[in-house]
Amino acid sequence: MATGDVGIEKTPLKGHDRVHCVVVTPETTTMDEAVDFVALPLYDGELGILPGRAPLIGRLGFGELRTKQGGTTHRYFVDGGFVQVRDDVVTVLTNRAVPAARIDTAAAAEELNRAKARRAPTDAEQAEKDRALDRARGQLRVASHKG
Repeated sequence: MATGDVGIEKTPLKGHDRVHCVVVTPETTTMDEAVDFVALPLYDGELGILPGRAPLIGRLGFGELRTKQGGTTHRYFVDGGFVQVRDDVVTVLTNRAVPAARIDTAAAAEELNRAKARRAPTDAEQAEKDRALDRARGQLRVASHKG
């Protein structure tokens, strides 16, 4: 036993077979259920969460929130926000969470075209254009998995 381990009891995690996923928008709680796995779009990549995950707080990007329960996968588009993982509870705070089946692909494609055509002479305008492009592309990516 290492010196730093004195007084620390290490036991395997028991009873960690699911995570509780809660997705909250300003208007409503979109999801509140126990699932086997959650995948989230962080601003710099994707994060997968299984039961027993160490606590964390992260910044969300635009993209797909995916949950798996048994053999069923549910997909949502999330519009940025934040995530907290603690004690097998995944709490997502986002401006918008839309089930893949409810994404209007024509509207998302139009949003993408408008964003591409937008002029951005300043750094701030370029940053807003980039966010609009990422948001529209994220919606189209999630919608492509509607099944």
